[in-house]
Amino acid sequence: MRRALLPLLVLAALLGGCRTPEPAPAPAPAGGAATMPGPVPVDLALRPPPGTAAPAPAFTGALTDGTPLVAADLWAQRPVVLTFFNSWCTTCASQQAALSELARSYRDRVVFVGVAGADQADDVQDYLRTHRVEYPVVVDDKQTIWRSYAVREPPAVVLVAKGGALLRGWPGGLDAPTLDKRLRELVLAEQP
Repeated sequence: MRRALLPLLVLAALLGGCRTPEPAPAPAPAGGAATMPGPVPVDLALRPPPGTAAPAPAFTGALTDGTPLVAADLWAQRPVVLTFFNSWCTTCASQQAALSELARSYRDRVVFVGVAGADQADDVQDYLRTHRVEYPVVVDDKQTIWRSYAVREPPAVVLVAKGGALLRGWPGGLDAPTLDKRLRELVLAEQP
């Protein structure tokens, strides 16, 4: 009897090991909800915006993973840097690594938000992963947000103060060291 059961046990063990493994879950899209900022640091000191500053155009959009984003909710708590780009923009690509590093250094104090206009989803994901973009990215297929900020072509950078005052825009983009300097001049107050 034992000899008759042995082949059955071996067969059961072999068949049990032949199951197709579960596929690994797909990675979360870059630029999605997981990249949203954390709580505002308690020691965040900001300069008041000039009283003459116009309000930034408010917008609602969807992040790369479909999560809704309301820009006014972000700038209600802290300054926001909007970076307008396309995956095919060579100038954007040449500036992105340094911008990504700057965004990481300001994490939670200043929110960087990418605005990808008229681009293919796969191309945007490739761009975000290649350049290690770890901040939220709004998909602006119809370039509605672009038009509200008068962006005609990438790159462009816009700085919005806490509370929504439009501080400055840079058509043609801005290199990271200059943007860092402008953030310190326009929005960040010196720590006591």
